[in-house]
Amino acid sequence: MPLTAPSAAGIEIWFTTDGDPSAEPLLLIMGLGTQHIGWDEDLVALFVEQGFFVVRFDNRDVGLSSKPVTEEIDVIARILAVASGQAVESPYLLTDMADDAVAVLDHLGLASAHVVGASMGGMIAQTLAIEHPERVRTLTSVMSTTGAPEVGQPDPSILPVLLGPAPTNRDEAVARGVAVSQAIGSPGLVDEAAVADKAGRAWDRCAYPQGMGHQLVAIAASGDRTAALGALTVPTLVVHGDADPLVTPTGGHATAAAIPGAELRIVEGMGHDVPRAHWPSLVEAVTALTARAGAPAAR
Repeated sequence: MPLTAPSAAGIEIWFTTDGDPSAEPLLLIMGLGTQHIGWDEDLVALFVEQGFFVVRFDNRDVGLSSKPVTEEIDVIARILAVASGQAVESPYLLTDMADDAVAVLDHLGLASAHVVGASMGGMIAQTLAIEHPERVRTLTSVMSTTGAPEVGQPDPSILPVLLGPAPTNRDEAVARGVAVSQAIGSPGLVDEAAVADKAGRAWDRCAYPQGMGHQLVAIAASGDRTAALGALTVPTLVVHGDADPLVTPTGGHATAAAIPGAELRIVEGMGHDVPRAHWPSLVEAVTALTARAGAPAAR
């Protein structure tokens, strides 16, 4: 099994790699409740063609990585508490998830990497750059936000779909995956067959719906990164769709405004996904950013 060595807290992270290990390392970090297969194999292949050694992994609490939460958590109550300005405890924070990413780099002998994070993965990538700047060659934050409560909040119209009951079997998981993608994805570009296939494969690989709730509490409890982002010096690209109803575009604008010198790309017609039609432009933008960063990452 491709697992990192257990951390001091006993966390093991499942990872996979594609491409030439001597090429430029590119670490892809996926979002809320989503396994590494959220990064489509064909998209990964495009990055490999551009000369990257691509590393993907399952965040803690999804897929084949460790599930560290043993107690039952009232996720809604904790989220509401944060929304009302109360401090809440979380079994782990985004800083811990950033440490998981570092563990993957360490396991592979990578001193640093170009880092791309989507949604919650963008939050983890930002935190990685804040906490471990020496490990991040470039930062690309996709459809993400700063943690500031006044930006990036979801459109209320999609909440009924998102807050529906967790699936209890494969068919329900597939149906829910398609319904959520229809609600938050790029209008007219959602590939329902591909979404259904990924949802089914994710269920077969590891059915653990409660992990999403744990991650959501971690996001809420981690707070606002705006001030810390202002100290970053890493070359940064922020990508956000103008049709994103889950992390609304103010999140992307705020992220780019917070990071000195960040490039902001607002993608017309893109929702809270990166559909196939937008893969070439994303790969081109990330490749251009890494080229501007200069020398290859240390290994």
